[in-house]
Amino acid sequence: MMRIGTVLLCCLFFYREVDAQLKEPYKPLHGGSYSGKAVQASPDPLIRYQWKNPKAADSLQLYFLQPKKITGIPVQSFVQNANSITVNGKGDLLFDFGMESAGWIEFKSDDLADSVEMSISEYNEPAIVNAGAQNAVKTKRPVKYGNRYRLQLNEELYEGVRFAWIHVKQFSKPWHIKNVQLVCQVKPVNYKGSFYTNDTMLNRIWYTGACVVKLNMLQDYFGAILMERSDRHSWTGDAYPAQASALAAFGNYDVVKKNIAFTSGQDNGIAAYSVYWVLSLIDYYNYTGDAEFLKAYAANADRRLERAFREYDTLPNLGFMGWDERLGAGFENPQIREAQNTYRMLCINGWRQFAKAMLSINENNLAKKYQQYAAEKIKQLLADKKIADQFGIHAVSEAINAELINESVIHPLSASLFGDRLNRLSYSPFNQYFIIQAMALAGQDDVALTTIKDCWGGQIAYGGTSFFEVYRPSWNAILNANDAPPNNQCGYTSLAHPWGAGVTKWLTENVLGIQPVKPGFKRFTIIPFLKDSLTQVKGTMPTPFGNIAASFNIQSGDCEITIPPGTIAERVGLPKGGRPIDKITVSKKLPGNSVGYRIETIGNTDEDSNYIYLKNVQAGNYKITITYKALNASRVLPLEPFNYIIQSFAQDSTTGGNWTRKFGKDGYVLFGYPDSTGSKKISSYIDSVTLKKNAIVIWDSISPDEAVLENPNSKKQMAAAIITRDPEATNQTMTIDVAVKGNHPYKLTMYFLDWDKKDRRSAIEIFDAETLNIIAPVQLINHYEKGKYISFIFDRSVRIRVNHVRGQNAAVSGIFFDSTD
Repeated sequence: MMRIGTVLLCCLFFYREVDAQLKEPYKPLHGGSYSGKAVQASPDPLIRYQWKNPKAADSLQLYFLQPKKITGIPVQSFVQNANSITVNGKGDLLFDFGMESAGWIEFKSDDLADSVEMSISEYNEPAIVNAGAQNAVKTKRPVKYGNRYRLQLNEELYEGVRFAWIHVKQFSKPWHIKNVQLVCQVKPVNYKGSFYTNDTMLNRIWYTGACVVKLNMLQDYFGAILMERSDRHSWTGDAYPAQASALAAFGNYDVVKKNIAFTSGQDNGIAAYSVYWVLSLIDYYNYTGDAEFLKAYAANADRRLERAFREYDTLPNLGFMGWDERLGAGFENPQIREAQNTYRMLCINGWRQFAKAMLSINENNLAKKYQQYAAEKIKQLLADKKIADQFGIHAVSEAINAELINESVIHPLSASLFGDRLNRLSYSPFNQYFIIQAMALAGQDDVALTTIKDCWGGQIAYGGTSFFEVYRPSWNAILNANDAPPNNQCGYTSLAHPWGAGVTKWLTENVLGIQPVKPGFKRFTIIPFLKDSLTQVKGTMPTPFGNIAASFNIQSGDCEITIPPGTIAERVGLPKGGRPIDKITVSKKLPGNSVGYRIETIGNTDEDSNYIYLKNVQAGNYKITITYKALNASRVLPLEPFNYIIQSFAQDSTTGGNWTRKFGKDGYVLFGYPDSTGSKKISSYIDSVTLKKNAIVIWDSISPDEAVLENPNSKKQMAAAIITRDPEATNQTMTIDVAVKGNHPYKLTMYFLDWDKKDRRSAIEIFDAETLNIIAPVQLINHYEKGKYISFIFDRSVRIRVNHVRGQNAAVSGIFFDSTD
C-alpha cells in the first residue's frame, strides 16, 4: 500500500454492455476493432479504433477511461491499495484523465457512509460557469445507484471533463473507493485523413483539431461546446470550420450533410453565420461532388445571399462577428467599423464562391446574378481611396479570401498587417482560421505557420488537448499548465470549442497541399509547402473515390503519391526546396498484384521558382525521386518577438489604502463614490474615464481597514469598487476607457482589493483606444486581499479590459494618474 501524493496510472479502457443502472440510451463501444495505426501526436484514446461502417444515423457509443494521475490532499487521508483507495480522513482526491472528453465521472463504493461531493472541470480547479446552466457550479453530491456514485449535472449527463474530484466532507470511519472512471460518449467515426511532418507541433495541432471536432459530434448534429453553460447548440458559424475539418480528417460526408440540413433553417440571429452556412454548403459540395444536395439547398443559399446584398450598404444588425476587440468584443459592439468591413468582405466571398458552385451545376442565371453582385460591390469598394485607413487584419483577410489580393489597395496593406506577429493574431481561433486562409492565398504560408504555432501551438503548450474558444499567447506566461484561464466577453472560457479546429483542414490543404479543383476531387492539385526546417510531409486526404496519399521529403528526395481511380492530379508540385533540381525519376506501380514499378516518361511539366509541376497525372501509385544539385542544411529561422508597446509593469502589494503619498498626484477616480465626496480629480491631460459593463458595490468600512482606499476629502471612510457582473452570461468582464488629450506620457495605476477575501483572481488586457490592437501582455492580479496596485506607462488613449479568472468576480477600486517627468 502507499499513500497518495501524486500517483501515475496507466490509462485503461474497459468495454462492456451498459448495465441497467445507467439508464441512458447509449450503447458501449462496438462494431469495430483496434486495427488502426497508433499516432503519437493524437490526444484521442480511440485513434486506433476503426468502425466497420460508421454512418450518420449511428447512436452514440460509450468507452471508459481511468485516471492517468491521482493526487490526494492531504496525503495521509488517502491510501492506494491494489484495487481501491482507502479513505482515512477528510480531504480531496484529484483525478487527471490526461485529456478532455465528453463524459461523466463515476466511482463505486461498498462501504461509503460519509458525506462526499464530486466536481469536474476542463482545467485544474473545479469549474464554475455562468448563470443559465442547469448546474453552474460543477460541484454536487453524487447520485447513488446501488454501489455506484455518479455526478449528474445536466439532463444530457455529459460535460467537458479532464479533471475530476471526490471531496470527502465528513469522516467517521475508513471506507473504500473503487473503479473511478470517466464514462465517455463518442459518435462512431474513423480517421480517413492523416498528417505527418518532421515538425512535431504541427502534427499535434492537426490531430488535436480533429479530436475536438470528434468530441463535439452529438447524436444528431455537431455540438458547440462540451462544458454545459446554457449555450449548447449547433451554431451555424461554429459549424463552418468544424465541418471543414471533419471533411479533411474523417471524410464523414453523411454526418456533415446531415448537419448542414439540420442548420438550414437558422442563423442564430447572426448575419455572418448565415453566410458561413452557405460556405459550409460549398465546402461540402467541393469535397463530395454531391450536386443533388447542392441543388436542393441552392434556393436556401440564394435567399441568404440575396438578403446580404440588399443589406450590404445599410448593414443589418450584425449581432456578432467574433470575440476580438477589433470586431466589437463579441456582443458588446458588433457594429464597429472593422466588423462591418469584415462582414462586407465575407459577403463578397460568399457571392463569388456561390457563383462558381452554381456554374459547375449549370445554374447559370444564379451564377451570373452573384458574379454581378460581387463585381458591383468590388467596384464600389475600390473607388474608396481611404480603404487603407479603414481595414484591419480581419477585413483585409476576408478581402483576400474574396480574391482581392492583387488589388493595389489590398496587397500592400496585407503585407503590413501580416508582418505584425502580435496583432495578426485574433483573440479567437475561429477568426484566426480566416486569417491563415488569407495568408495562404497571399503566398505567405511561412507567416501562416508561425501564426498557427503562436495560436494553436500555444494552446497545446498550455496543456490543452482540445482547442479553446479564445486564447492569447501571453496567457502562458502568467498561467501554469492547465490553470484556470481568464474569462471575458465570451463569458466562462470554453477549452473544448470545435470552432477552433479549422487549422486541421488548412494544414491538409496547404502543407500537405491537397486541394480539389473539380468538385469531389475528380481533379485536384498536390502542392506541398516545405521550406527551411520543414523538410518532410506526408498524409492522406479522403475523397469519394478513395484516399489521395502524398509524401515528400526534400532532404532525401524521396516522394510518393497515390491517385485514386476516377481522378486526375491536375498538378503535382515537386518542391525545389530552394535548390536547383538535377534529375527527376517517376516510377509507376505495375498493374495487378505485382510489387514492381516501371519508369514513367514525364509528360507535360512547367515550373516556377519553388516547384517543378507534373501535369494531368493519371490514377495510380507513383514513386518519385528528386535528385538535387546541392543539399541544403535545414535551418530554423529566428522569430521576431511579439511587439508589445507596453512591456513593463509594476505591482505594489505594500502601500494598501494609503495611496496619496505615492499615486494620483495628477488625478484619480475612486470608483463607486458619489462625486460630492471628492472621489474624483481629472488630470489636465485626461479627457475622460468611461466605464462599461461594470456593476458598482459599496461596502461599509466603519472599522479601520488599511487596505481600503483613503478618501482625501471625506472624513467618513467608505469603500467601493466596480465589479464584473458574475455570474451573468458574457459579463465576466468590464472595460475602462481612458481618453488622453494628444500624446502625453503618463503613468496609469489601478488598485485591486479583494475586500471580503473571496480569493479573487483577475486579468487585465490593454488596447490602443484608436486601433483596438492589444499593446501589452495579459497581466494576472491575484492574492489581492490586502490590496494590490498595478502600474504601466503609456502616452495615448487606452482601453483596459478587466477580466474575471477565479473568485466571486473581478473588482477594481480606483485608477490613478501621474506624470512621468
